[in-house]
Amino acid sequence: MKKVKKLWSKLDMKKKVALFTMLFLIVDQASKIILDNVLPLNKSYMICDRFIYITKTYNTGVAWSMLSGKPYLIISISIIIFIILLLYMHRFKNNKKNILAFSLIFGGLLGNLIDRIVYGHVIDFIDIMIFNYDYPIFNIADSFVFIGVMILIWSIYLGEDNENSSRRK
Repeated sequence: MKKVKKLWSKLDMKKKVALFTMLFLIVDQASKIILDNVLPLNKSYMICDRFIYITKTYNTGVAWSMLSGKPYLIISISIIIFIILLLYMHRFKNNKKNILAFSLIFGGLLGNLIDRIVYGHVIDFIDIMIFNYDYPIFNIADSFVFIGVMILIWSIYLGEDNENSSRRK
C-alpha cells in the first residue's frame, strides 16, 4: 500500500485526472450498453414509487432536448469545452477536490460525446419525478458533468482555482 501511495504522489494532476476520467467513462459507457441491450425503448420501470424510474430514451439534443437534430453543433461545442477545460485545468491546485471535479466533467463529457459520434444520440435512462414534475430523463454522464461542475464552482469559491490564491480555505 505504501508503494501505491508513493507512486500516486509522484503523478501530476493531468495523469490523475486521466486515470479517473477513464474510470468514470467506463462506468458511464457500461451502464448505457447494459441498459440499451436490456430495456425496451420508452418503457418505464419504477425503482422508487413516484420518484425514480428507469426509462430508456434516445436524445439527439442536450438538456431538455435543446439543439435536437444538430449533432455537429453539439459535437463541436463538446470538443471546444473539453479543450478549454483541459487548457484551464493547470491553473487549479493539485488536490483531491479538483482532480475529482475535472475527472467527473471529462468522463461525462466524453461519455456523451462518444454516444453522439457512434450512435447519433445519447442514451438517457434516469427518470425522476420531483413534486409531480417529470424531470427530463438523463444519464450517468449528465450526472457526472453536473456534480463535477458543482465541485469546480465550489473550488473557485474557496480559491482553489489558483495555486497562488489566498482566499478562504
